[in-house]
Amino acid sequence: MKIICNGETRDLEPGRTVADLLGEFSLDPVTMVVECDGRVLSREEFGSHQLQEGSVVELIRFVGGG
Repeated sequence: MKIICNGETRDLEPGRTVADLLGEFSLDPVTMVVECDGRVLSREEFGSHQLQEGSVVELIRFVGGG
């Protein structure tokens, strides 16, 4: 299936979750905010929210610094 992640089309296996997607990018869920189809997901939803054909996902990472 195809999704759009941060403006780029990506091919994923059907049934993949947001947590799977973060794992593919080696991203720590604790530092991430994920918007899927216009809705910000809670971290508790990452493992259960299945991506669908045509889902639009924005991955935003918080970075600390001084």
